Amino acid sequence: MSGVPSPGPARSGIVEIADLVVVRGTREVLHGLDLTIDGGVTGLLGPSGCGKTTLMRCLAGVQRIRSGTVHVFGEEAGSPQLRDRVGYDTQAASVYGDLTVAENLTFFARVRGLGKDAVRRAVDAVELGDHADQVVARLSGGELSRASLAVALLGEPDLLILDEPTVGLDPLLRQDLWTLFHRLADEGSAVFVSSHVMDEAARCDRLLLMRQGEIIADGTPAEIRQETESGDIEHAFLSLVTSHDSGRRRAAPQGEDRP
Repeated sequence: MSGVPSPGPARSGIVEIADLVVVRGTREVLHGLDLTIDGGVTGLLGPSGCGKTTLMRCLAGVQRIRSGTVHVFGEEAGSPQLRDRVGYDTQAASVYGDLTVAENLTFFARVRGLGKDAVRRAVDAVELGDHADQVVARLSGGELSRASLAVALLGEPDLLILDEPTVGLDPLLRQDLWTLFHRLADEGSAVFVSSHVMDEAARCDRLLLMRQGEIIADGTPAEIRQETESGDIEHAFLSLVTSHDSGRRRAAPQGEDRP
């Protein structure tokens, strides 16, 4: 394992990203990413504004890209064939505040042609059975996060894309959600989850560290710590950032640098 992933032999994964470039306005946000994502819990960690949400949107098929390809289960991201195989939980709550948890899930289930059994399984998965008849606006922060996650779980998708689902939650609630993520992975779903909280890195099976639209490290948490001779992921990330930024300055023409 090295700080910056080497191309290595081609392999087939659940998600295949090749030479992905995304531009927003005049700013290039993702810089020619090549990435394969397999099963288990894969974490995408990096500071706010580094491109995590943009990458998540690309996987869900809702982000316009400048060039490159994104394939999920062999299909172009966002294809109708993936509608029942991919669940996407955005940073913003994806439920209506004036409806109960059960009413929200029933509505989204009907949109997707799913029945009451799908609603019940989603409620049970996030352990909100005692709050199913509670109006969403009255839920706590952790309960609201779980209600939004339940919408993404409808139909038991094969890939879950979770954009900072634990942001703003206390440590105990974050721990409960990470336990849920691993349970879902053990039951067969691939989980791709982003965060800017470095102490969540150890909870991932595989870890991707992102900096300024690039993946600067890819491996297990233990591999990344060993590579950088760091005691924790935060110090490993700082070491990798220093090396990454120094390399970009050397590679850029004098007086220029990539944004």
